[in-house]
Amino acid sequence: MKIKKGDTVRIVSGKDRGKTGKVTRAFPKDGAVVVEGVNVKKRHKKTRKSGGKGQILSIAAPVDASTVMLLDPSTGRPTRVGYKREGEKVTRVAKRSGATV
Repeated sequence: MKIKKGDTVRIVSGKDRGKTGKVTRAFPKDGAVVVEGVNVKKRHKKTRKSGGKGQILSIAAPVDASTVMLLDPSTGRPTRVGYKREGEKVTRVAKRSGATV
């Protein structure tokens, strides 16, 4: 999976198409990422004490990594990601501009 925690991405398909946000968690085994402000679900939490108040929490749920594209650091447009090897070091490269991510 070429998307990592901390990357800025744009949603390219689904109900949140066009939104941008930062990746807060990545699940490489499942091929999913959690993006802040995207795919927000409501979680109703019951009170723990007698007479206390319950809560409705807004939680960002994971989206499939195939529905997001990394934003190019130089142009700010969505781009695919490639890898470039320089000796022992491997870096991620934006396909659109060739800039390192």
